[in-house]
Amino acid sequence: MKPLMQVSATDVVSLTAALRLALEGGPAVWPVPPGAARSAHLEVADGVALVVETSGSTDAPKRVMLSADALLASADATHDALGGPAQWLLALPAHYIAGAQVLVRGIAAGTEPVVVGGERFDAGAFAAASARLAPDVPHCTSLVPVQLARLVEGAERDAFIAAALRSYDAVLVGGQALALELAHRAAELGVRVVRTYGSSETAGGCVYDGRPIGDTRVRIVDDAVELSGPMLADGYLGEPERTAAAFATDERGVRWYRTGDLGELTADGALRIRGRADDVLISGGVKVALGEVERAVRSAAGFGEAVVVRAPDRDWGERPVVIAPPTDAARSSGALAALAAATDAAGLPPAARPVRVLLVDRVPLLSSGKPDRRALEVLAVTR
Repeated sequence: MKPLMQVSATDVVSLTAALRLALEGGPAVWPVPPGAARSAHLEVADGVALVVETSGSTDAPKRVMLSADALLASADATHDALGGPAQWLLALPAHYIAGAQVLVRGIAAGTEPVVVGGERFDAGAFAAASARLAPDVPHCTSLVPVQLARLVEGAERDAFIAAALRSYDAVLVGGQALALELAHRAAELGVRVVRTYGSSETAGGCVYDGRPIGDTRVRIVDDAVELSGPMLADGYLGEPERTAAAFATDERGVRWYRTGDLGELTADGALRIRGRADDVLISGGVKVALGEVERAVRSAAGFGEAVVVRAPDRDWGERPVVIAPPTDAARSSGALAALAAATDAAGLPPAARPVRVLLVDRVPLLSSGKPDRRALEVLAVTR
């Protein structure tokens, strides 16, 4: 056993130094957000280098233990997939895997990260930080879709922000599905967006644009996605039952992580995520994956930042409700008809048609940048 040091996630210099030591076999690191209660005398197994807490967007948060081998395998696979080592800009909280892995990639590449300052993400601050990157190396960053949306909005008005976005060799976007409309707008600006899929349990993204990177393996078991490879976590800190439920070894000795996501492999072998297995509503006896409804809704003009949640229905049991910023399309009297057309065009059953559009000035987010779906489900019931 060895000590587990809790380090402030906002002190990036100290956190990077601690991570570097952890990757060399030193004490394990647990990045913690500001104001988080700290525990004394924590220990983990010798192989663990990093502990990160999941966002808890669909389940109670878990403390994921990652080895140095897993972290570096992930970093190396990323650099190989993107064409080589790069200097990284940190725009995500470092106490979540996407942010921590930006620091690990920098350590692996031998480059210093540049940090976007400020308590809230701001397109201008992102552009200013981008200008501090070294001119003679590739540049990469990692974002969640809401951040990309803010940057695209800013870039469409401001040439400085547009130039900053275009300066990146790759802009990784993950954490949730990327709306097709937003992806198109980014492409029109000349931004190289790479859609990533993964989790804390896989040391971050391990599938890029639908394709496994490095030695990642993907399989579908009973419509659910399972992942394997050297980037898998050791398990959950202090939770052996949860670990056993999420990780399994097959008859050939291969260890797999059960993601809890529904998915399929397309005819050309690409992974397509349909949504969370525990995020399926039953409406009139018909099962509907909310992730598929949300993807269809976001394809409709003016609904690129919409979130779809379940709400109880007296007649049908449950029905989808759309929560969206007050765009002209969302305010329109024909909004529901447009959304019904979008879900129908996606090949979804009539039960997938949203029954209500709830307008909010700002979709509530977790600190990871993901929508706070629990808060949104409460909102859908109380408003």
